[in-house]
Amino acid sequence: METAKIGNKEQVTIPGRVLEEAGLPAESQVIIEAESDGSIRLRPAALYPIEVYSDERIADFERENRLPGSLKDRVEQAVSRPAKNDLPGDRFQ
Repeated sequence: METAKIGNKEQVTIPGRVLEEAGLPAESQVIIEAESDGSIRLRPAALYPIEVYSDERIADFERENRLPGSLKDRVEQAVSRPAKNDLPGDRFQ
């Protein structure tokens, strides 16, 4: 067990050994939560970048994902035909 002191600026330095045992390397982002029993939970945070697309970029995606006419017709035919295991009247109920 390790001890730490709360400083004048309400900051706590967590001993390196404790961080190593918890698998938290230096410069890690963490989530800190106060529990109802007075304990404090510290756990790793996962941060993911978010990309916001412009209307032009969305148009690029749609253009790149567009099916050629012949392939689009084949897909529509395949979707409209009943599957081998379907019984008449069972589709989309």
